[in-house]
Amino acid sequence: MTATGDAIGLDIELLRHETPGCLRVNHLNNAGCALPPTKVTDTVVDHLHLEAMIGGYEAHADVLHRLERVYESVAQLLGARPDQIALLESATAAWDRAFTAIHHTRPFTAGDRILVSSSEYASNVLPIMQIVKTCGVRLEFIPDDEHGCVDVAAFEKLLDTDVAAVAVNQCPSQNGLINEVAAIGAALRANHSDAWYLVDACQSVGQLPISAGAIGADFISATGRKFLRGPRGTGFLFTSDRALIELEPFPLDLHSATWHESGFEVATGARKFEFWEKSYAGLLGLGAAIDYALACGIEAISARISLLAQQARAGLSAVPGVTVHDRGLHLSGIVTFTHDRIDARQLVAQIRQAGINVSLSTPEYARVDFESHHIAALVRVSPHAYNTPAEIDQLLKAVTHA
Repeated sequence: MTATGDAIGLDIELLRHETPGCLRVNHLNNAGCALPPTKVTDTVVDHLHLEAMIGGYEAHADVLHRLERVYESVAQLLGARPDQIALLESATAAWDRAFTAIHHTRPFTAGDRILVSSSEYASNVLPIMQIVKTCGVRLEFIPDDEHGCVDVAAFEKLLDTDVAAVAVNQCPSQNGLINEVAAIGAALRANHSDAWYLVDACQSVGQLPISAGAIGADFISATGRKFLRGPRGTGFLFTSDRALIELEPFPLDLHSATWHESGFEVATGARKFEFWEKSYAGLLGLGAAIDYALACGIEAISARISLLAQQARAGLSAVPGVTVHDRGLHLSGIVTFTHDRIDARQLVAQIRQAGINVSLSTPEYARVDFESHHIAALVRVSPHAYNTPAEIDQLLKAVTHA
Protein backbone atom coordinates (compact mmCIF):
# COMPACT_ATOMS: atom_id res chain seq x y z
CA MET A 1 0.00 0.00 0.00
CA THR A 2 1.25 3.46 -0.82
CA ALA A 3 1.06 6.46 1.46
CA THR A 4 -1.46 8.45 -0.56
CA GLY A 5 -4.29 8.59 1.92
CA ASP A 6 -2.96 8.11 5.42
CA ALA A 7 0.09 9.24 7.38
CA ILE A 8 0.53 5.69 8.68
CA GLY A 9 1.23 4.43 5.16
CA LEU A 10 -2.12 3.06 4.03
CA ASP A 11 -3.97 4.20 0.95
CA ILE A 12 -7.41 4.51 2.53
CA GLU A 13 -9.12 5.42 -0.73
CA LEU A 14 -7.75 2.24 -2.30
CA LEU A 15 -8.73 0.15 0.72
CA ARG A 16 -12.29 1.40 0.45
CA HIS A 17 -12.38 0.94 -3.31
CA GLU A 18 -11.32 -2.67 -2.82
CA THR A 19 -14.02 -3.13 -0.17
CA PRO A 20 -17.34 -2.79 -2.00
CA GLY A 21 -19.35 -2.98 1.20
CA CYS A 22 -18.07 0.48 2.13
CA LEU A 23 -20.44 1.90 -0.50
CA ARG A 24 -23.47 0.43 1.28
CA VAL A 25 -22.87 0.61 5.01
CA ASN A 26 -20.79 2.15 7.77
CA HIS A 27 -19.41 -1.14 9.06
CA LEU A 28 -18.10 -0.83 12.63
CA ASN A 29 -18.59 -4.49 13.53
CA ASN A 30 -15.24 -5.91 12.48
CA ALA A 31 -14.82 -7.77 15.78
CA GLY A 32 -17.87 -9.72 14.65
CA CYS A 33 -17.28 -10.18 10.95
CA ALA A 34 -15.35 -7.75 8.77
CA LEU A 35 -16.11 -6.67 5.23
CA PRO A 36 -13.87 -8.68 2.87
CA PRO A 37 -11.76 -7.18 0.12
CA THR A 38 -12.86 -7.97 -3.44
CA LYS A 39 -9.84 -10.24 -3.82
CA VAL A 40 -11.10 -12.50 -1.05
CA THR A 41 -14.63 -12.75 -2.42
CA ASP A 42 -13.38 -13.37 -5.96
CA THR A 43 -11.03 -16.10 -4.74
CA VAL A 44 -13.85 -17.97 -2.99
CA VAL A 45 -16.34 -17.58 -5.83
CA ASP A 46 -13.81 -18.55 -8.50
CA HIS A 47 -13.06 -21.81 -6.74
CA LEU A 48 -16.74 -22.58 -6.27
CA HIS A 49 -17.20 -22.05 -10.01
CA LEU A 50 -14.24 -24.36 -10.68
CA GLU A 51 -15.83 -27.04 -8.50
CA ALA A 52 -19.09 -26.63 -10.42
CA MET A 53 -17.33 -26.92 -13.78
CA ILE A 54 -14.93 -29.83 -13.21
CA GLY A 55 -15.91 -31.43 -9.88
CA GLY A 56 -14.92 -30.89 -6.26
CA TYR A 57 -12.12 -33.46 -6.04
CA GLU A 58 -10.70 -32.36 -9.38
CA ALA A 59 -10.81 -28.70 -8.40
CA HIS A 60 -9.06 -29.58 -5.14
CA ALA A 61 -6.29 -31.34 -7.07
CA ASP A 62 -5.89 -28.34 -9.35
CA VAL A 63 -5.24 -25.93 -6.47
CA LEU A 64 -3.08 -28.06 -4.17
CA HIS A 65 -0.10 -25.79 -4.75
CA ARG A 66 -2.20 -22.74 -3.77
CA LEU A 67 -3.50 -24.47 -0.65
CA GLU A 68 0.09 -25.14 0.39
CA ARG A 69 0.72 -21.42 0.17
CA VAL A 70 -2.10 -20.80 2.67
CA TYR A 71 -0.09 -22.66 5.32
CA GLU A 72 2.90 -20.50 4.42
CA SER A 73 0.83 -17.32 4.70
CA VAL A 74 -0.52 -18.23 8.14
CA ALA A 75 2.99 -19.15 9.25
CA GLN A 76 4.32 -15.79 8.05
CA LEU A 77 1.52 -13.99 9.87
CA LEU A 78 2.43 -15.69 13.17
CA GLY A 79 6.20 -15.97 12.75
CA ALA A 80 5.93 -19.76 12.71
CA ARG A 81 6.67 -22.70 10.41
CA PRO A 82 4.09 -24.09 7.96
CA ASP A 83 4.25 -27.52 9.60
CA GLN A 84 3.04 -25.89 12.84
CA ILE A 85 -0.20 -24.72 11.20
CA ALA A 86 -3.53 -26.55 10.93
CA LEU A 87 -6.36 -25.13 8.83
CA LEU A 88 -9.81 -25.56 10.35
CA GLU A 89 -13.35 -24.29 10.00
CA SER A 90 -13.37 -21.87 12.94
CA ALA A 91 -11.46 -20.63 15.96
CA THR A 92 -13.73 -22.69 18.19
CA ALA A 93 -12.99 -25.84 16.20
CA ALA A 94 -9.28 -25.05 16.46
CA TRP A 95 -9.43 -24.50 20.23
CA ASP A 96 -11.52 -27.63 20.71
CA ARG A 97 -9.09 -29.76 18.70
CA ALA A 98 -6.27 -28.58 20.94
CA PHE A 99 -8.18 -29.14 24.17
CA THR A 100 -9.47 -32.60 23.25
CA ALA A 101 -5.97 -33.65 22.20
CA ILE A 102 -4.69 -32.73 25.65
CA HIS A 103 -7.46 -34.65 27.38
CA HIS A 104 -7.16 -37.67 25.07
CA THR A 105 -3.40 -37.98 25.48
CA ARG A 106 -3.25 -37.46 29.24
CA PRO A 107 -6.80 -37.32 30.58
CA PHE A 108 -7.60 -34.66 33.13
CA THR A 109 -8.25 -36.04 36.60
CA ALA A 110 -9.76 -34.83 39.87
CA GLY A 111 -6.34 -33.66 41.01
CA ASP A 112 -5.93 -31.23 38.14
CA ARG A 113 -6.50 -27.48 38.01
CA ILE A 114 -7.20 -25.42 34.89
CA LEU A 115 -6.50 -21.69 35.07
CA VAL A 116 -8.54 -19.40 32.84
CA SER A 117 -8.62 -15.64 32.23
CA SER A 118 -11.66 -13.94 33.80
CA SER A 119 -12.69 -12.54 30.42
CA GLU A 120 -12.42 -15.86 28.59
CA TYR A 121 -14.89 -16.50 25.80
CA ALA A 122 -17.75 -18.85 26.65
CA SER A 123 -16.96 -21.35 23.90
CA ASN A 124 -13.60 -21.95 25.58
CA VAL A 125 -14.95 -22.12 29.11
CA LEU A 126 -17.87 -24.47 28.44
CA PRO A 127 -15.72 -27.50 27.43
CA ILE A 128 -13.67 -26.97 30.59
CA MET A 129 -16.88 -26.89 32.63
CA GLN A 130 -17.83 -30.21 31.07
CA ILE A 131 -14.50 -31.67 32.20
CA VAL A 132 -15.11 -30.25 35.67
CA LYS A 133 -18.48 -32.00 35.73
CA THR A 134 -17.26 -35.38 34.49
CA CYS A 135 -13.72 -35.56 35.90
CA GLY A 136 -13.77 -33.35 38.99
CA VAL A 137 -11.15 -30.98 37.63
CA ARG A 138 -10.97 -27.58 39.33
CA LEU A 139 -11.63 -24.53 37.17
CA GLU A 140 -10.05 -21.34 38.54
CA PHE A 141 -10.29 -17.87 37.05
CA ILE A 142 -7.09 -15.83 37.16
CA PRO A 143 -7.57 -12.49 38.99
CA ASP A 144 -7.34 -9.20 37.11
CA ASP A 145 -4.76 -6.57 38.00
CA GLU A 146 -5.55 -2.95 38.84
CA HIS A 147 -5.83 -2.16 35.13
CA GLY A 148 -8.32 -4.96 34.45
CA CYS A 149 -5.91 -7.28 32.62
CA VAL A 150 -4.85 -10.77 33.63
CA ASP A 151 -2.70 -10.31 36.74
CA VAL A 152 0.58 -12.01 35.84
CA ALA A 153 1.94 -11.83 39.40
CA ALA A 154 -1.25 -13.39 40.79
CA PHE A 155 -1.08 -16.01 38.05
CA GLU A 156 2.42 -17.04 39.13
CA LYS A 157 1.18 -17.51 42.69
CA LEU A 158 -1.50 -19.85 41.42
CA LEU A 159 0.98 -22.02 39.55
CA ASP A 160 1.80 -25.41 40.99
CA THR A 161 2.46 -28.90 39.70
CA ASP A 162 -1.28 -29.63 39.68
CA VAL A 163 -2.00 -26.97 37.03
CA ALA A 164 -2.68 -29.01 33.91
CA ALA A 165 -3.74 -26.27 31.49
CA VAL A 166 -3.94 -22.49 31.15
CA ALA A 167 -6.34 -20.71 28.79
CA VAL A 168 -6.08 -16.97 28.11
CA ASN A 169 -7.56 -14.77 25.41
CA GLN A 170 -5.29 -12.08 24.05
CA CYS A 171 -8.04 -9.58 23.21
CA PRO A 172 -11.39 -10.21 24.91
CA SER A 173 -14.36 -9.45 22.72
CA GLN A 174 -16.14 -7.26 25.27
CA ASN A 175 -13.82 -4.85 27.10
CA GLY A 176 -11.14 -3.42 24.83
CA LEU A 177 -8.12 -4.67 26.77
CA ILE A 178 -5.07 -6.57 25.55
CA ASN A 179 -3.85 -9.30 27.87
CA GLU A 180 -0.11 -9.83 28.24
CA VAL A 181 -0.12 -13.34 26.81
CA ALA A 182 3.66 -13.30 26.29
CA ALA A 183 4.16 -12.54 29.99
CA ILE A 184 1.96 -15.49 30.88
CA GLY A 185 4.05 -17.70 28.62
CA ALA A 186 7.24 -16.39 30.21
CA ALA A 187 5.85 -17.09 33.68
CA LEU A 188 5.07 -20.67 32.72
CA ARG A 189 8.62 -21.17 31.45
CA ALA A 190 10.20 -19.46 34.45
CA ASN A 191 8.28 -21.75 36.79
CA HIS A 192 9.14 -24.84 34.71
CA SER A 193 5.44 -25.60 34.42
CA ASP A 194 4.23 -28.58 32.39
CA ALA A 195 0.80 -26.98 31.96
CA TRP A 196 -0.51 -26.78 28.42
CA TYR A 197 -0.96 -23.17 27.35
CA LEU A 198 -3.83 -22.23 25.02
CA VAL A 199 -4.16 -18.68 23.66
CA ASP A 200 -7.31 -17.46 21.95
CA ALA A 201 -6.15 -14.91 19.39
CA CYS A 202 -9.53 -14.61 17.69
CA GLN A 203 -9.74 -10.83 18.12
CA SER A 204 -6.03 -10.04 17.94
CA VAL A 205 -4.94 -11.78 14.73
CA GLY A 206 -5.36 -9.28 11.91
CA GLN A 207 -5.36 -6.18 14.09
CA LEU A 208 -2.15 -6.70 16.09
CA PRO A 209 1.29 -8.04 15.16
CA ILE A 210 1.49 -11.61 16.51
CA SER A 211 4.64 -13.60 17.28
CA ALA A 212 4.03 -17.21 18.25
CA GLY A 213 7.59 -17.45 19.51
CA ALA A 214 7.21 -14.44 21.78
CA ILE A 215 3.88 -15.67 23.16
CA GLY A 216 5.27 -19.09 23.95
CA ALA A 217 1.92 -20.88 23.81
CA ASP A 218 1.38 -24.52 22.93
CA PHE A 219 -1.67 -23.53 20.90
CA ILE A 220 -2.89 -20.32 19.30
CA SER A 221 -6.38 -20.42 17.79
CA ALA A 222 -7.90 -17.83 15.47
CA THR A 223 -10.68 -17.22 12.97
CA GLY A 224 -10.62 -15.81 9.46
CA ARG A 225 -13.80 -13.73 9.58
CA LYS A 226 -12.86 -11.00 12.04
CA PHE A 227 -9.97 -8.55 11.64
CA LEU A 228 -8.32 -10.74 8.99
CA ARG A 229 -11.32 -10.04 6.72
CA GLY A 230 -11.49 -13.62 5.52
CA PRO A 231 -14.52 -15.83 4.82
CA ARG A 232 -16.78 -17.23 7.50
CA GLY A 233 -16.19 -20.90 8.22
CA THR A 234 -12.40 -20.61 8.29
CA GLY A 235 -9.86 -20.66 11.09
CA PHE A 236 -6.47 -22.01 12.03
CA LEU A 237 -4.42 -23.45 14.85
CA PHE A 238 -0.76 -22.90 15.68
CA THR A 239 0.85 -25.83 17.50
CA SER A 240 4.11 -25.84 19.42
CA ASP A 241 6.79 -28.45 18.83
CA ARG A 242 5.97 -29.96 22.23
CA ALA A 243 2.34 -30.37 21.16
CA LEU A 244 3.38 -31.93 17.87
CA ILE A 245 5.58 -34.47 19.63
CA GLU A 246 3.50 -35.35 22.68
CA LEU A 247 -0.17 -35.00 21.74
CA GLU A 248 -2.49 -37.17 19.68
CA PRO A 249 -5.69 -35.48 18.48
CA PHE A 250 -9.05 -37.14 19.03
CA PRO A 251 -10.84 -38.22 16.99
CA LEU A 252 -8.64 -38.98 14.03
CA ASP A 253 -9.80 -39.38 10.45
CA LEU A 254 -8.21 -40.61 7.22
CA HIS A 255 -6.55 -37.22 6.74
CA SER A 256 -4.95 -37.07 10.18
CA ALA A 257 -3.93 -40.73 10.33
CA THR A 258 -3.35 -43.75 8.09
CA TRP A 259 -5.09 -47.07 8.78
CA HIS A 260 -2.70 -50.02 8.43
CA GLU A 261 -3.36 -53.73 8.74
CA SER A 262 -1.81 -53.76 12.19
CA GLY A 263 -3.16 -50.44 13.44
CA PHE A 264 -2.81 -46.79 12.49
CA GLU A 265 -0.13 -44.15 12.08
CA VAL A 266 -0.80 -40.53 13.02
CA ALA A 267 0.25 -37.90 10.50
CA THR A 268 3.24 -35.70 11.24
CA GLY A 269 2.99 -31.96 11.71
CA ALA A 270 0.00 -29.87 12.71
CA ARG A 271 -2.16 -31.29 9.92
CA LYS A 272 -2.91 -34.20 12.22
CA PHE A 273 -5.29 -31.74 13.93
CA GLU A 274 -7.29 -31.33 10.72
CA PHE A 275 -10.10 -33.33 9.15
CA TRP A 276 -10.32 -34.25 5.48
CA GLU A 277 -13.55 -32.45 4.66
CA LYS A 278 -13.43 -28.67 4.69
CA SER A 279 -14.27 -25.72 2.46
CA TYR A 280 -11.30 -25.42 0.14
CA ALA A 281 -12.87 -22.35 -1.44
CA GLY A 282 -13.01 -20.81 2.03
CA LEU A 283 -9.43 -21.72 2.83
CA LEU A 284 -8.20 -20.20 -0.42
CA GLY A 285 -10.15 -17.09 0.56
CA LEU A 286 -8.47 -17.17 3.97
CA GLY A 287 -5.08 -17.24 2.29
CA ALA A 288 -6.07 -14.31 0.08
CA ALA A 289 -7.19 -12.33 3.15
CA ILE A 290 -3.94 -12.98 5.00
CA ASP A 291 -1.86 -12.07 1.95
CA TYR A 292 -3.88 -8.86 1.59
CA ALA A 293 -3.28 -7.97 5.25
CA LEU A 294 0.44 -8.72 4.97
CA ALA A 295 0.69 -6.55 1.86
CA CYS A 296 -0.97 -3.67 3.73
CA GLY A 297 1.32 -4.25 6.73
CA ILE A 298 -0.04 -5.50 10.04
CA GLU A 299 1.69 -2.70 11.92
CA ALA A 300 0.04 -0.08 9.69
CA ILE A 301 -3.36 -1.75 10.04
CA SER A 302 -2.91 -1.89 13.81
CA ALA A 303 -1.98 1.78 14.03
CA ARG A 304 -4.94 2.83 11.89
CA ILE A 305 -7.40 0.77 13.94
CA SER A 306 -5.97 2.21 17.15
CA LEU A 307 -6.40 5.79 15.94
CA LEU A 308 -10.03 5.22 14.96
CA ALA A 309 -10.76 3.42 18.24
CA GLN A 310 -9.22 6.29 20.19
CA GLN A 311 -11.43 8.73 18.29
CA ALA A 312 -14.49 6.64 19.11
CA ARG A 313 -13.61 6.36 22.82
CA ALA A 314 -12.92 10.06 23.19
CA GLY A 315 -16.06 11.05 21.31
CA LEU A 316 -18.33 8.61 23.14
CA SER A 317 -16.93 9.67 26.52
CA ALA A 318 -18.03 13.22 25.71
CA VAL A 319 -21.65 12.23 25.01
CA PRO A 320 -23.89 12.91 28.03
CA GLY A 321 -25.08 9.69 29.63
CA VAL A 322 -22.52 7.46 27.90
CA THR A 323 -19.96 5.38 29.81
CA VAL A 324 -17.08 3.73 27.98
CA HIS A 325 -16.19 0.45 29.69
CA ASP A 326 -12.83 -0.37 28.10
CA ARG A 327 -9.97 -1.06 30.44
CA GLY A 328 -6.32 -2.10 30.40
CA LEU A 329 -2.94 -0.46 29.96
CA HIS A 330 -3.01 -1.17 26.23
CA LEU A 331 -6.30 -1.04 24.35
CA SER A 332 -7.43 -2.97 21.30
CA GLY A 333 -9.67 -1.79 18.49
CA ILE A 334 -12.75 -2.94 20.40
CA VAL A 335 -14.73 -0.11 22.03
CA THR A 336 -17.58 -0.88 24.42
CA PHE A 337 -20.07 1.46 26.06
CA THR A 338 -23.46 1.85 27.71
CA HIS A 339 -25.98 4.69 27.91
CA ASP A 340 -27.65 5.45 31.23
CA ARG A 341 -30.99 6.27 29.56
CA ILE A 342 -31.17 3.70 26.78
CA ASP A 343 -30.93 -0.09 26.99
CA ALA A 344 -27.96 -1.43 25.04
CA ARG A 345 -30.18 -3.61 22.85
CA GLN A 346 -32.38 -0.68 21.94
CA LEU A 347 -29.36 1.53 21.28
CA VAL A 348 -27.80 -1.04 18.94
CA ALA A 349 -31.07 -1.15 17.00
CA GLN A 350 -31.21 2.64 16.74
CA ILE A 351 -27.61 2.85 15.57
CA ARG A 352 -28.32 0.25 12.90
CA GLN A 353 -31.33 2.25 11.74
CA ALA A 354 -28.85 5.05 11.04
CA GLY A 355 -26.99 2.72 8.64
CA ILE A 356 -24.17 1.84 11.04
CA ASN A 357 -23.26 -1.73 11.94
CA VAL A 358 -22.32 -2.29 15.58
CA SER A 359 -22.97 -5.29 17.82
CA LEU A 360 -24.38 -6.22 21.19
CA SER A 361 -22.29 -7.96 23.88
CA THR A 362 -24.12 -9.84 26.63
CA PRO A 363 -23.09 -11.92 29.67
CA GLU A 364 -23.49 -15.32 28.02
CA TYR A 365 -20.33 -14.59 26.01
CA ALA A 366 -18.13 -14.01 29.09
CA ARG A 367 -20.20 -14.36 32.24
CA VAL A 368 -17.44 -13.92 34.85
CA ASP A 369 -16.27 -10.68 33.27
CA PHE A 370 -19.76 -9.19 32.89
CA GLU A 371 -20.98 -10.18 36.35
CA SER A 372 -17.85 -9.02 38.16
CA HIS A 373 -18.32 -5.56 36.64
CA HIS A 374 -22.12 -5.57 37.09
CA ILE A 375 -22.82 -5.08 33.38
CA ALA A 376 -26.01 -6.40 31.77
CA ALA A 377 -25.16 -5.61 28.14
CA LEU A 378 -22.77 -3.48 26.09
CA VAL A 379 -22.74 -1.80 22.71
CA ARG A 380 -19.58 -2.87 20.88
CA VAL A 381 -17.89 -0.78 18.20
CA SER A 382 -14.92 -2.17 16.28
CA PRO A 383 -13.43 -0.14 13.40
CA HIS A 384 -11.01 -1.45 10.80
CA ALA A 385 -8.38 0.26 8.67
CA TYR A 386 -10.87 0.89 5.85
CA ASN A 387 -13.13 2.91 8.14
CA THR A 388 -12.79 6.69 8.26
CA PRO A 389 -12.94 9.45 10.89
CA ALA A 390 -16.14 10.64 9.19
CA GLU A 391 -17.73 7.26 9.87
CA ILE A 392 -16.77 7.53 13.54
CA ASP A 393 -18.36 11.00 13.58
CA GLN A 394 -21.52 9.48 12.07
CA LEU A 395 -21.59 6.98 14.95
CA LEU A 396 -21.14 9.74 17.52
CA LYS A 397 -23.97 11.72 15.96
CA ALA A 398 -26.26 8.68 16.08
CA VAL A 399 -25.48 8.03 19.74
CA THR A 400 -25.85 11.69 20.67
CA HIS A 401 -29.30 11.89 19.08
CA ALA A 402 -30.50 8.48 20.27
